Amino acid sequence: MLKYTIRRIIGMIPMLLLISIVVFLLAKAMPGDSLSGEIDPNNTNPEYIAEMRERLGYNDPLPVQYFDWIKGFVQGDFGKSTRYKMPVSDLIMERIPNTVFLGVSSLLITYILAFSMGIFAGRKPYTIGDHVIGGLNYLGLAIPSFIAGVFAIYIFSFNLGWTPYAGSVEVGLQEGTLEYWISRIHHVIMPAFVLGALATASYTQFLRNDIIENSRKDFVRTARAKGTATTKIYNVHILRNSIIPLITFLGFDIATIISGAIITETIFTYPGIGQLFLNSVTTNDYPTMMAITMLLSLLTLVGNLIADILYGVVDPRIRLD
Repeated sequence: MLKYTIRRIIGMIPMLLLISIVVFLLAKAMPGDSLSGEIDPNNTNPEYIAEMRERLGYNDPLPVQYFDWIKGFVQGDFGKSTRYKMPVSDLIMERIPNTVFLGVSSLLITYILAFSMGIFAGRKPYTIGDHVIGGLNYLGLAIPSFIAGVFAIYIFSFNLGWTPYAGSVEVGLQEGTLEYWISRIHHVIMPAFVLGALATASYTQFLRNDIIENSRKDFVRTARAKGTATTKIYNVHILRNSIIPLITFLGFDIATIISGAIITETIFTYPGIGQLFLNSVTTNDYPTMMAITMLLSLLTLVGNLIADILYGVVDPRIRLD
């Protein structure tokens, strides 16, 4: 296991290098640049603009600009945000706790709903309950997150007044107090439910289908022939084999914590990494956009590694070495 993990980590290096080249070239290919965020808007002197372009390195050849950027990135210097006028690393660290809190909350909702409905539908296939769960799953797959978010705000915020429709915490509360955390939960519950409930459909269907398939295999027939209790058969023998496909989703969920929240955070005006990324694209804040894109790529690779390692933990028959 250790050798496999080391090999995978070493293999990430050239992949990240290729991703960085693509991210850099795509940023340079976009119309305009972030110079407008760096210069004084009251000074339109062409000589001043040319001097700033030279000072910021925008006139350097592309290879030089790339190596300057990647060298700073490796050292933890992601550049300076041209919109917020502060280091990108500080900006990300300021926003990432909100996104992690939203992502973890949505994952809890996803797995609680998926395991509850998937196990029920798998143990009682082709019943009325199974058909109802299947209908809900297809509805969740068909509704886009931005549509669900708009309806959730309209119903639960405007009409019922149960939850706030913007922000991450009430203004004026002292950080760390009970009222502060209650306010954070109150603000995150609706975007987390929208993000988590829509992702439940695929998890539920995978778990349901695997439970049905595994219940027909020889080792289950043998367990039943030996008189093993039905509950133990499903909870120990069948469920352990059925959750293996979900491990793949768990690895990708690490990146989804940030990338999947882009639309949701924007709709609910939730100040996280997703909203920051979208704002950086619309305002040509290239240092922020490139840093977040690289972060998402790294999280995706780490997620795949964790998923592969968990395969061996869940199923000892899988030998990674």
